[in-house]
Amino acid sequence: EDLGMKHRLWVYSGRRGVHCWVCDDAVRKWSPALRAAAVEYLTLVKVGAQGAGASPARPPEADCCWRVCAGGAGSAVSVISLDRRPQHREPLQGEFPKKRDSVQRWELLKGRMERTRRAAAAGKGTACYADWEIMLQYCFPRLDINVSKGVGHLLKSPFSVHPKTGRISVPLDLQRLDQFDPFAVPTIRYVSGAGSTGGPGCASSPPPCPAVSRSSLCHELDAAGDNGEQEDGGETEPKRRARDYKKTSLAPYVRVFEQFVEEMEHARRGELLRRSGKSRAA
Repeated sequence: EDLGMKHRLWVYSGRRGVHCWVCDDAVRKWSPALRAAAVEYLTLVKVGAQGAGASPARPPEADCCWRVCAGGAGSAVSVISLDRRPQHREPLQGEFPKKRDSVQRWELLKGRMERTRRAAAAGKGTACYADWEIMLQYCFPRLDINVSKGVGHLLKSPFSVHPKTGRISVPLDLQRLDQFDPFAVPTIRYVSGAGSTGGPGCASSPPPCPAVSRSSLCHELDAAGDNGEQEDGGETEPKRRARDYKKTSLAPYVRVFEQFVEEMEHARRGELLRRSGKSRAA
């Protein structure tokens, strides 16, 4: 939003990443230098040989990220941001072992840091933002600058298959993001446990993976095709196969993609009409 990007499609990579496809005409024409500058603007945490390089004060542009970070920081208690603050680190190191779990340790750390900020507001001491730095370090997304700035970089398109997991790269519905389960997306293989073999219609066997149970997309398509033959005996196979995906677990993700394309096309038509109206007025 800060950079004026309107048409953004978020796609799960099939493993542990997320791709943001920006389809604005102007952005697609950006040079590698502009793309690198955009990534630099969006990068809040820099990791080097000494670990996190978060700012010691709360970055003003980071306000939008705290809702995301705060939800996942309960188990990320660490003294990574206190290395240069022994006056806070040493008391916490002495009290952490007395706490039952990471949630209690996190609450202790957060309370201490909030106390320093209240004291600083009253003119007594210096504020410490170690809890915010830890949230940024562990919860804020890392951006791949090489993928983002290179116009010729190899990318996995939506609905491609991740070669190591067999999962489909599916578009994400941002309105239901809290319900998304990366382990439940459609897969090209049948998986019912660690080291299971490929399912019907799939020639390759998957590598060892967590014990889950989900249907293979190959199997679903075969089943949909068999049902289609019984229901529409006179329909040609290409037409029938073209709509078989609507009977599989891939259907809701395709709807997300189609909705994105329709909204983008509608916006493009509106822009063309606006330009043509200006031309006639001129």
